[in-house]
Amino acid sequence: MIEGIGNVAGITGIGSLPGPVTAGRPSAAAGAGTDFAEALKAAAGEAVHALQKSEMTAIAGIEGKADIQTVVDQVMAAERTLSATMAIRNKLVAAWQEISRMQI
Repeated sequence: MIEGIGNVAGITGIGSLPGPVTAGRPSAAAGAGTDFAEALKAAAGEAVHALQKSEMTAIAGIEGKADIQTVVDQVMAAERTLSATMAIRNKLVAAWQEISRMQI
């Protein structure tokens, strides 16, 4: 039902962005071994997993296989995940708009 959220493969150019320029010093991100695109992809995957888990728990609650407290906890977790995802998306869109307004 929500598989499309985790598909960031359609975003082109992210992996080819250069890292920060440093004066002979390795950056902290380079030492960690992940770039922004990988971090974004991992976060999207975790969000999808959390939403799918909440969806399955809600279905189990409808079928009478899960207690109401578990269903409410999972639905609230899904709401927090979705709110955080939307906030991150809004920040990314605002940053992209700001970059697109810059004069070269």
